[in-house]
Amino acid sequence: MRGRDEVKRQLKTLNVKKLVSLLFHRTVLVGLLILFQAGVLLVATVSFSAYFIYFYWFCVALSLIAVLTVINDQSDPGYKIAWLVPILLFPVFGWLVYLLCGGGRLSRAMRERMQGMDRAMVEVLERDCKAEQLAPFGRDAVNQARYLERYAHCPAYSNTWTRYFPLGDDVFPVLLDELRRAERYIFIEYFIIEPGVFWDSIVEILKEKKAAGVDVRVIYDDVGSLFTLPMAYARKFEAETGIPCCDFNRFRPVLSIRMNNRDHRKICVIDGHTAFTGGINLADEYINAVVKFGHWKDTAILLKGEAPWSMAVMFLTMWEYIRGTREDYNQFRPASMPPEAAWGSNFFVQPYTDNPLDNEPVGATVYLNLIHKAERYIYIMTPYLIVSSSINVALCTAAKAGVDVRIITPHIPDKQVVFEMTRAHYEPLLEAGVKIYEYTPGFVHAKCFAVDDVYGTVGTVNMDYRSMFLHFENGVWLCHDPTVLDIKADFLDTQAKSQEITLERCRRHPWPRQLLRSILRVFAPLM
Repeated sequence: MRGRDEVKRQLKTLNVKKLVSLLFHRTVLVGLLILFQAGVLLVATVSFSAYFIYFYWFCVALSLIAVLTVINDQSDPGYKIAWLVPILLFPVFGWLVYLLCGGGRLSRAMRERMQGMDRAMVEVLERDCKAEQLAPFGRDAVNQARYLERYAHCPAYSNTWTRYFPLGDDVFPVLLDELRRAERYIFIEYFIIEPGVFWDSIVEILKEKKAAGVDVRVIYDDVGSLFTLPMAYARKFEAETGIPCCDFNRFRPVLSIRMNNRDHRKICVIDGHTAFTGGINLADEYINAVVKFGHWKDTAILLKGEAPWSMAVMFLTMWEYIRGTREDYNQFRPASMPPEAAWGSNFFVQPYTDNPLDNEPVGATVYLNLIHKAERYIYIMTPYLIVSSSINVALCTAAKAGVDVRIITPHIPDKQVVFEMTRAHYEPLLEAGVKIYEYTPGFVHAKCFAVDDVYGTVGTVNMDYRSMFLHFENGVWLCHDPTVLDIKADFLDTQAKSQEITLERCRRHPWPRQLLRSILRVFAPLM
């Protein structure tokens, strides 16, 4: 009896601790502070009620300025429409919401601080492989490589072997093994980090390597890890392990445009000659150690040889910005190449990065080029299908021209509203002949293309507006790399586990849902 009472007492204490932890979690505190700011704005507005007519026309004038700003901006037409509707419908508040949250550009101060990122990429990588070396593979290959070289400042490389992983479960042991082999440095940059089997296993290796004199550094996105890491985790982690760690664009309880721009990249570089990227974050659902939305389908790619050096430079430019340091890039150049590098001498690999510093949507353009150049097939896996008008037209045009266009999306959503937005974009694509499949075992988080057995890409860029216009992203473009065939095989295997979405089924939903999806299509760019 006494033992049962003791168990009850312990459970009660545990529940109280959980409740206190929840109430004082930083997301709750930040949410309350933002609500307080919104309340102050509302009170300030009401206080002007005596002068409402003057206040109203003042707001109308500001809304017109906002409308002109949106129209003259060089952003995607869909993004413009999504902002014009609320500004015109709610002229009193629409301009204010746009001022605080609208636009894909960084603040002037942040932009000036980050200009050095592009300059460093150009200066450090300008002597690397040139696009013209892809001439034996045709003009299309040269043009794509030249575009990434010019606008992403990322060269193409031969002498790079790649390995594709169809699941996070597969890459997990390989990543740990490669980390154990590190001799000089380990750079880790991920959108989400969460304590658990995956991250804890990595941390143990990082601590061992740090003790052995290896230069270890970690970057994570503060909003991406908002629900997975405690406040000031970077400072605590660095104090406990001695490993330099920093968070990108720390989330502050202020209504600000700065929160639009996140570091969505996933980069792990070892000694400048080995690198990983893909859709996988450092949390347990990505390796199916825990189940959140059914079976988690994600992918990754390993690079060994010359190309990882480009990814090391990507990391160092971000590190310089966050820490305010100046790095000697030459000391991080790979001292030697692994034997696998020689296996990649007959094809090209081009890591690339995208950022919201300018109006050049590199990630979206890579996807558009892959679609436009397809002659036989385009196979795509993406968690979100919230496509811009240009990509929608490109996919439809390819399908109408006889290209076999297939897309796999999740069947079990991670975010219900975003899932409805994805489905809201099905009908126009299906009408054009695009085939869409939903992965019935769970959630697809992969971001992969395979085209004509010739071109492919694996990376972090979702087919939505945030990835293509607001976030820092990265990926790897593959040209005549045999890994493209592995992506294709994985797609077909995943398709066999998925259900096809027909146009009839898409139209079968009742009119309220159809109306909802029509509305969601308008506001999709803002989500």
